Amino acid sequence: MEDDELLIEEDEALKQFLPQGFGKQTKEANVAAQIERTRRPTANLIKDVQEHQDSEKDSEEGNESDSDDQSDEEDEYPISHELVLKTHDRGITTLTVDPAGARMVSGSTDCTLKFHDFSSMTPTSLRAFKSVDPTATKASASSETHPIHLVQFNPNSPSQLLVISATTQAKILSRDGETLTEFQKGDMYLRDMHNTKGHVSEITTGTWHPVDKNLCVTAGTDSTLRIWDVNMKRCQKDVIVHRSRVAGSAGRTRMTSVVWGSPVQGGPCLLVAAALDGSLAMWSGDGPYTRPVAEIRDAHKRDTWTGGIAISADGRTVVTRGGDDTVKLWDTRKFKQPVSTAEHPSTSGQYPTSNICFAPNSTAILTGSQSGHLHILNPATLKPEVVTPVTSGSALVTVHWHEKLNQILTGSANAEIHILYNPSTSSRGAAMVMSRAPKRRHIDDDPNLTTDMSEGISGDSIVNPNGLLTSNPRHPTIGLTASGKSRDPRRPHIPMTTPFAKSQPDELHVKNNIPLSSMRDEDPREALLKYAEKAEKDPMFTNAWKHTQPKTIYAELSEDEEEGPNKKKVKKG
Repeated sequence: MEDDELLIEEDEALKQFLPQGFGKQTKEANVAAQIERTRRPTANLIKDVQEHQDSEKDSEEGNESDSDDQSDEEDEYPISHELVLKTHDRGITTLTVDPAGARMVSGSTDCTLKFHDFSSMTPTSLRAFKSVDPTATKASASSETHPIHLVQFNPNSPSQLLVISATTQAKILSRDGETLTEFQKGDMYLRDMHNTKGHVSEITTGTWHPVDKNLCVTAGTDSTLRIWDVNMKRCQKDVIVHRSRVAGSAGRTRMTSVVWGSPVQGGPCLLVAAALDGSLAMWSGDGPYTRPVAEIRDAHKRDTWTGGIAISADGRTVVTRGGDDTVKLWDTRKFKQPVSTAEHPSTSGQYPTSNICFAPNSTAILTGSQSGHLHILNPATLKPEVVTPVTSGSALVTVHWHEKLNQILTGSANAEIHILYNPSTSSRGAAMVMSRAPKRRHIDDDPNLTTDMSEGISGDSIVNPNGLLTSNPRHPTIGLTASGKSRDPRRPHIPMTTPFAKSQPDELHVKNNIPLSSMRDEDPREALLKYAEKAEKDPMFTNAWKHTQPKTIYAELSEDEEEGPNKKKVKKG
């Protein structure tokens, strides 16, 4: 019988088509394959730039790099894999992650803040769970919006967010996007900036106090730094007026960047700020602020925007990225001349929020470039150790290295957020997202096909080819012109809703509930004459003298008087 048995070849297509079992099937994710798909194609091409340059100049040094060296670089810097988020419509200007590494908030020139929660993301649902416009005051389409300059979690109280937009008032938001505090606006007609209760012109940047959770500082174009207490929003706690020494500036300039640092080993805090006139000033972080402890007048070229400034963890070195295409390293103990200077193309002319930052352990300095490359610099010599492309052809605006996640977050001008990580050294964050099973696509994942519970129905899910253009509740300006009028001539103009119109009742309510409200539409003469006959027969005020009232006697007119007075004769010329 064994010789008569037929040998049937296995058909892989048929094997995959037929079910392997019955009942509920559980789909397990191939985590290794998902993570491998996020491996950066340029990770194997990353080299130590300085060693490559030295090998060209000096033939004695070896120019070869082993695979072990490349693996060591990948382990030292978490840049082997990346996760890309596309949640904004315009360039990214700022990024922040809470100290626990669970929530990320990004700001953009599209005037919105996007809230991302790593615990709710999957490889197929990489989106923000909330979008907030911090400067929106009313729901009308003509309301003003402003780009976001800075958003930063409070390092000592993660439930608070410092939000600075292109206005004169900074805000404190909760981690869910609700406004907690809005600081006071100053009087622009006062000349002495010490007497104003807030900024009188646009705020450029700010930061939190490194130790005190209630204090933050903001820098404005009114040549002042203002220290605020989150519990006192009506007036700042301290005012630092930076006086420019440039001739013809009237002692004023624009503050472009500020950093507030505290040594890890303990000691006094330092407050360092840069200005548009090229100066760099340092104050004692705990006061007094009457005059700076040290000041460098020509730290960078005059009238260039120094948008990036950072202080090391030990509080001894400060790095600045100026608009004069240079990166300079300063020693806070000898705050006179730069320790190191390196050439680096600036992007602050087009993107004023271009920043620079230290690694968590201050062993490296990170910054972006106009070409979209991430530069990791040596903290002593400012020479590039690693240069890797992130968004080729689009400027890399903001960078951030999170200590707990051990991941590098970058924001680019093409509205992309890249999270660089290493599966072996990084924890949570992007590594946790890619280790989850992909979520099956559901109809609720498409916001155009879901119902907005606040509206009752979804206007996006109703398709009417011959219907009028309607505004999207998520994007109130769709289908409207800049003045708020409809682009469709068939649709009538909807009047703008103002705070006063919301409290005014309609005509039907006034007519039914307010007595005598119809008197506004009556003729007063007719309204009085309809009571003439009643007043004559039954007078209300003279009823007591009805029977004793004498009769009215009128004078009798003669024939001459009946004709009336003589008219003046018109003289003929």
